Amino acid sequence: MSQLLDKLKHNILVADGAIGTILYSEGLDTCPEAYNITHPDKVARIHRSYIDAGADIIQTNTYGANFEKLKPFGLEHKVKDIHYAAVEIAKQAANDDTFILGTVGGFRGIKQEDLELSSIQYHTEIQIETLIDAGVDGILFETYYDLEELTTIIKATKRKYDIPIIAQLTALNTNYLRNGTEINTALQQVVKSGADIVGLNCHHGPHHMQQSFSHIELPDGAYLSCYPNASLLDIENSQFKYSDNAAYFGKVAEQLINEGVRLIGGCCGTTPEHIQYIKSSVSDLKPINQKNVIPIAKYTGHSEKPTQKQNLTSKVKHRPTIIVELDTPKHLDTDLFFRNIKKLDDAKIDAVTLADNSLATVRISNVAAASIIKQQYDIEPLVHITCRDRNLIGLQSHLLGLSLLGINEILTITGDPSKIGHLPGATNVYDVNSKGLTEIALRFNQGINTDGDALKTQTNFNIAGAFDPNVRKLDGAVRRLEKKLESGTHYFITQPVYSKEKIKEVYEATKHLDVPLFIGIMPVTSYNNALFLHNEVPGIKLSEAILEQFEAVKDDKAKTKSLSIELSKALIDTVHEYFNGLYLITPFQKVDYTLELANYSKSITSTKQEAIL
Repeated sequence: MSQLLDKLKHNILVADGAIGTILYSEGLDTCPEAYNITHPDKVARIHRSYIDAGADIIQTNTYGANFEKLKPFGLEHKVKDIHYAAVEIAKQAANDDTFILGTVGGFRGIKQEDLELSSIQYHTEIQIETLIDAGVDGILFETYYDLEELTTIIKATKRKYDIPIIAQLTALNTNYLRNGTEINTALQQVVKSGADIVGLNCHHGPHHMQQSFSHIELPDGAYLSCYPNASLLDIENSQFKYSDNAAYFGKVAEQLINEGVRLIGGCCGTTPEHIQYIKSSVSDLKPINQKNVIPIAKYTGHSEKPTQKQNLTSKVKHRPTIIVELDTPKHLDTDLFFRNIKKLDDAKIDAVTLADNSLATVRISNVAAASIIKQQYDIEPLVHITCRDRNLIGLQSHLLGLSLLGINEILTITGDPSKIGHLPGATNVYDVNSKGLTEIALRFNQGINTDGDALKTQTNFNIAGAFDPNVRKLDGAVRRLEKKLESGTHYFITQPVYSKEKIKEVYEATKHLDVPLFIGIMPVTSYNNALFLHNEVPGIKLSEAILEQFEAVKDDKAKTKSLSIELSKALIDTVHEYFNGLYLITPFQKVDYTLELANYSKSITSTKQEAIL
C-alpha cells in the first residue's frame, strides 16, 4: 500500500487550496498552468504558503493543462513541459512528509462538450502518463461533472498504473448529479471503477458540502474527500469574489470530518488562511468508522404526465399530416397575422410553426404568439427555439415557461448567427447547439431539472429537429440527422425542396431510419424570387426550365401564381408518394398560397386518411 493510503488509515489529512484564485488576484494574464514555465517562483511560493499553513498534501498546477484547454493560449504543444515543470516546482516546495498529487481536470462541464469520450481519454492519458513519470504520489481527478467520463478514465488508469487515485465529482445541487443520479450512488460507482479516495469538490461552499455528505455512506475499500469552494460567488466593483470567511470555513471542516471525510482541502476562493483554520480545527480529530446516513427526502407529489392530445409524431406516423410555417410580424400590427392563423385553424391544419427570429431578424416573440394561439384557437403551435439568443439559464427558463403554457411541440435549432441579420454586432451565445438543447428538453420530460434535481412533474415536449437536404453531399446531412436522432429527436422538418428528384433522394437516404419527416415546400412567388433562391440561397438550385417558365410570366401576377401553385402541387404529389409529413412554408404572409396547397394535399390523401380513420 502507498504511504498516502497508509497514512489515511488512521489520520485526517489536510490538502491545499486554490492556486488559480491566488494567481488571478495578482493579475494573471494567461492561463494559470502557463506559470509553471513563465513564473515558476510564483507557483512555488503558493505551494510553500499552503505547506506553511499546515497542508499535508499539495496538488500540481496542472488542472487545465491538456491540449484542448491550452490551445486558446497557444500552448497546446507544451502539455508535457508544463506537467514536468509543475511536478518539479511542487517537489522543490515540498517537505519530506508532504504528499504531491498530480491534478487532472474534467472536460465535460456545464456547457456542452463536443469532444468524443475517446478524444477526452486520449488527452487525459497524456496528462496522467506525464505526471506519473515525473514522480507524483497520487493522481487527483477533480471537478468532474460527468460520471461516465470519470469512471472511464479511472478504469483506464487503474489498468495501467499502480498509484493512488483520488476522484472528485462536482454537483450542481446537494443531492444529485446533472443526470439525476444520487451523489451517494455515483460515488459508489466511482469506487467500483477503482478509485481509492472519492468525494466532491468545487461549486458549493462548506455549508452545502456538509449537507451533501450527510447523505453519503462511508465507502467500502475507499476513503472520502472534500474540497469545498470558499463560499458562493459575489460581485464587487464588476469583479467576482468570494467571502472572507476562513474562520467559518475551519468550523464547518470539523462537521465534514464527522460526516466521514478523511482528506479535506479547498477549491475556488480558498487561500492559505482557510487551510490554516482547517488544520487547527481538525488536528485533534480522528477519522470516523461508522455514521448515520440521512436519506434524501423524495418528492412524492404528482409526477405523472397530464393527459394530452395526440402529438405530431404520433399523427404523422399514422396519417398524412400538414404543418404550416407562418412568421410572426416584425411590428406590433398583428391583425393580419392572427387573421391568417384563424384561416389555418379553420382549414384544420395540424400545426403552425413559429420561427424564433429567423435569419437573425427581430420579430415578435414566438412564445407570446403561441400563447395566444393556444388560448384562442384549436391549431397546435410548434415553437422554434434557437440557441443563439439565450444562455443555458435562459434556454431552460424558456422551456419551463413553454411547458407552463401547455406548449409542447418544439423545434430545437442552433440558429442563424447574428452577423447575417439586421444587427450583425449582436452577441451570439451558443452555450449548446440543437443537440444539447434537445438533451435538456428530454431530461425535463423525465422530470429531472438541469442540476439533477426533481422538477416535481414531467414536461411533455415533442421535439422536432431541422434537416437540410440542400447540400452537396446528402450522406453528410443524414449522418448529422442520425446524431440528432441518437440524442432523442422525435421527428424532422426539412428545408424547402424544389425538385422531385431531391424528394426521392431524401427518401432513399433516410428510409432505413424509423423517424418521421415533414418535407418542406415553399412556393416561388415571382421571377425575382426564383432568381434569389437559385443564386443566393446556399444549396437551392432551380432548373433552367423552371426559371424560364417564371421569366415568361414575370409581368403577369395571376399567371405567376398559377405557375407557382402548379409546380408546388407537382412536388406535393411526390411528397405523398413517400412521406406522410408535409411542411408548407408561407411566403411573405401569402396564406392563400398555403391554403390552396393544403387543400390539395388533403384532396389527394383523403382516401388514405379515411381508410386509416
